[in-house]
Amino acid sequence: MQTKSAMDLRLMESFKELVLRMPIEKITIKDITDEAGVIRPTFYNHFQDKYELLERIIRTEILEPMMPLIKSGMINAAITIVFTNLLKELEFYRRASRLEGQNSFWSITKECIKGMLYEYITEETRGKAKSGNPLVNKFLTAENLAGYYAHSLTYIVMRWLWEESDVSPSDMADIYEFLLTHSMQDMIQAME
Repeated sequence: MQTKSAMDLRLMESFKELVLRMPIEKITIKDITDEAGVIRPTFYNHFQDKYELLERIIRTEILEPMMPLIKSGMINAAITIVFTNLLKELEFYRRASRLEGQNSFWSITKECIKGMLYEYITEETRGKAKSGNPLVNKFLTAENLAGYYAHSLTYIVMRWLWEESDVSPSDMADIYEFLLTHSMQDMIQAME
């Protein structure tokens, strides 16, 4: 977990304010530093670019609060925290989710989740015996599992943000838990 300095927080807040007024693509480092009341070199002492700044916001405000719950086996509560924290600054996250291209909100979010889950899975499986099935062992690596769950959680988050849904954080957690714990056939039957 990275610590947040007062300057990191100041730059993060400045960036969030700017995103509420203009598309991320149009925001410059100068805009961020002017909003924060600091000089440009200050920004580069803390972040490489605005995409790293966005990544820090996603990581510290949305994802890090869920990890202690995941480590305690409280997946539903962890997902509720994710959506609750998104809801706190919903307009910022809706606007940020429109960021496309190489540094899209989707890819930044997915990579952040994947990294955190990879660390968790690696820690949880260290020293444990593998399955007797070589085919399963070949595919079920920490990286593949982290990628699979990162992709699914990112997809659910993005759909919720894009659809301007009024589904509550706890209901979203229940939906995601249902998706995680049921087969596709179970879900098709639930839709009937």
